[in-house]
Amino acid sequence: MEHGSFTDETKSTFSMADEDHTLANALRYTLNQDPRVTFCGYSIPHPSDNRVNIRVQTTGDPAREVLKDACQNLMVVCQHVRNTFDKAVLDFNLTKAKEEPEGDISIE
Repeated sequence: MEHGSFTDETKSTFSMADEDHTLANALRYTLNQDPRVTFCGYSIPHPSDNRVNIRVQTTGDPAREVLKDACQNLMVVCQHVRNTFDKAVLDFNLTKAKEEPEGDISIE
């Protein structure tokens, strides 16, 4: 849900349900890397409320579009991390399989 002015699209607060610090902090970091963003911060209204508010202020582009771009950038980063991790696990398992002797294993 977006809370903002209809006259100034460069400043908005977005309320995301069922989210916490994990997504909010990652989005805050990603948004603050964008040169179009002049301010970005987030808050959680109450610890028992599973909701986060993200405030975005931009240099001129609509805040909604900048947030959408940040979400897409974050998805790309997460996919890269996932692919790198999966490759490292596969490489580890292949290396481990080469090091283990083949044949019967005897227990003495």
